[in-house]
Amino acid sequence: MEELNSNQSEIENPKSELLHVPTMAEMIAEGKTPDLLFWVGCAGSFDERTQRITRAICRILQHAGISYAVLGTEESCTGDPAKRAGNEFLFQMQAMVNIQVLDGYEIRKIVTGCPHCFNTLKNEYPALGGNYEVIHHTQLIQQLIDEGKLKAEGGESFKGKRITFHDPCYLGRGNSVYEAPRKALEILDADLVEMKRCRSNGLCCGAGGAQYFKEPEPGTKDVNVERMEDVIASKAQVVAAACPFCMSMLRDGIKHREQEQNIEVLDIAEITARVNGL
Repeated sequence: MEELNSNQSEIENPKSELLHVPTMAEMIAEGKTPDLLFWVGCAGSFDERTQRITRAICRILQHAGISYAVLGTEESCTGDPAKRAGNEFLFQMQAMVNIQVLDGYEIRKIVTGCPHCFNTLKNEYPALGGNYEVIHHTQLIQQLIDEGKLKAEGGESFKGKRITFHDPCYLGRGNSVYEAPRKALEILDADLVEMKRCRSNGLCCGAGGAQYFKEPEPGTKDVNVERMEDVIASKAQVVAAACPFCMSMLRDGIKHREQEQNIEVLDIAEITARVNGL
């Protein structure tokens, strides 16, 4: 499988069709300027499970007729993991390189598939001179639904299912984005339920603060296992996620509790793409 962050700008989607994903360099060479830049992120580029979310976002953008591009090999990590782990110097080095690339292409609007990238680009790059309009993909999906560009034509695939949404820390408590992902789910003919700990009282998946990249401290229970108990208590059959880190931690929690046959974890973009037949 080819990573999205490669020189290959055509990748296969699950329907075995080629999805052309233009790079900024390609578009500029053709004298074109995209409406927005899709910041893919490290997980979206290199993690096999998260690549499926990346493809879903690309298909949604294409379906909505939005002109977009990715940076391809010119995209680097935002520096979020380094900053959370306490290496401010490395963070600033990574951020300055990215800002130089973004400003070189005169980027003004960015959509991300990851709340960590979203938070860093939106709230921490301005202090280093990087000023952009940054939105999360759930916000874009909500906007497209409101405009009538996305519908629930294939919503029968979720008909009658119990679905709950897990609030990512950097999307919810970090940036107060609570309604967009929920509105994206409201168009489904499904039974939407909330976990006991949700919205501003939501529980972290256990990956935040660079915890994803290290072994957990000694304790009686891993955070993702604790969170999975909330999911099980909600009796949800589908957990809607909006963050690649949450996706990984929730799936691990499901495996730990041996609930793979009962609970499915899907990103909002994957659910949206499926119900729109994309």
